[in-house]
Amino acid sequence: MPQAVDPRRVAEHGSEVMRLVDEIFPLVEGFYVDLHRNPELSHQEKRTSRAVAEWLSRAGYEVTTGVGGTGVVGVLRNGEGPTVLLRCDMDALPLEERTGLPYASAARGVTDDGQDVPVMHASGHDAHTACLLGAADLLASSREHWSGTLMVVAQPAQETLDGARAMLDDGLYERFGRPDIALAQRVGPQPAGMIAHRAGIILGISSTVRVRIFGSTGHGGFQPQTGVDPVVIAASIVTRLQTTVAREVSPSEMAVLNVGVLRAGTKADLVPEEAYLEINTRCLSEQVTERLHAAIERVVRAEAAASAAPRDPEITVVRRAGLTRNDSQQTRALAAAHRAYFGDPYVIELPEPFTVGEDFGAFGLPGDDAPVPYVMWLLGSTPHEVWAAAPGDTPFDKLASVPGSHSPHFAPDREPTLRAGVAALTIGALTYLARTSGPGRATSGLARSTRPLSDDEGESTQHADMAALLTDDEGESTQHADMAA
Repeated sequence: MPQAVDPRRVAEHGSEVMRLVDEIFPLVEGFYVDLHRNPELSHQEKRTSRAVAEWLSRAGYEVTTGVGGTGVVGVLRNGEGPTVLLRCDMDALPLEERTGLPYASAARGVTDDGQDVPVMHASGHDAHTACLLGAADLLASSREHWSGTLMVVAQPAQETLDGARAMLDDGLYERFGRPDIALAQRVGPQPAGMIAHRAGIILGISSTVRVRIFGSTGHGGFQPQTGVDPVVIAASIVTRLQTTVAREVSPSEMAVLNVGVLRAGTKADLVPEEAYLEINTRCLSEQVTERLHAAIERVVRAEAAASAAPRDPEITVVRRAGLTRNDSQQTRALAAAHRAYFGDPYVIELPEPFTVGEDFGAFGLPGDDAPVPYVMWLLGSTPHEVWAAAPGDTPFDKLASVPGSHSPHFAPDREPTLRAGVAALTIGALTYLARTSGPGRATSGLARSTRPLSDDEGESTQHADMAALLTDDEGESTQHADMAA
């Protein structure tokens, strides 16, 4: 189990490292804008991976491309010490962007099944990647503050929940070393720049089930009785499945079942030969997952039989990611380090897990005799004027109203999100790599005041910086200026 450095010492080293952030931030911001404008679908992240590899190479990392498909690994060895894995994901979604940003995506791509679709970074993977490169660059430029090995992993295909496994199956740990801890962040709906931790389960189980229903063709306008209509069967399945959570899952348990794809037919007056559905489930326990999958199979087969379908339906689980279960001890250590740097008001504890699906947990080798501890935290990205204007008296009321990930309107507030994301990953790495002796306390290079804080002031080294970035009345966000432009 890795040993965390005292959080105040981490904050001291972090402040010294972050003095360089203003030098690289324009590059980080420009990289983010470029990625946002040029997103790529899962397993197709060729342009993105080239750009990541070039940045890491310039920063002095040993870089290997093509790991698990389009994955990139950068290794920086800096003396004795633990190995810390920092991970980002690179892929985007088949979604048409409607943010109105001047750098909005107009990209299109082709899915695995041949569909031409719009593509958008609607999950913040562009921010994840830019922040990780910024942190990797800062740490490479500040080696006197830490000792050990950094393993930077840019993962493909998170949206299809198989990119992490592909990199592991390609010998990630055998080729580059087994890390002592794995760290990652993902953008969340809280105000931009705020860090949210949760020990134990933070994200749920996600799975996607593909269903193919078979019918028999006929003339829908002349002799519809001669065919078996798979559209009717599919419609009955969709309707019936809506009662699964309400009537087959206890109110004390969390479950989501969503039919996100239904395709059939080519012409209005033809009874098609088949219909195709994709069903997504989310929950917080394996038992509930199995219950939902059993219900899907039962309903699909029963509806097909009730309509005298000529063939049994095909039901296949095509994507699945288990729980993201943070190591409790390491989560507490990282939260303490983040609080020491950012200040207590800007680091919160999530009261309950999110149902977001994530394959980062695969890097922890669940079920292995010696699993790798891992921690993922959420990085706030909602513009403060959007948060302030959202209806509701409580944060949970507001969360239901602000545009979240997978929305065509999802638009993180650039500067506070990226600055906090770079800092959070840097502090995360230093929590295990920081030298236990070295420079004394110093104010961050972003701080408005250059006066060092004394130990008894109770303020973090980054408190002034975050107050400037996060206060609602400080002025317009960078996002607001973009929208005005």
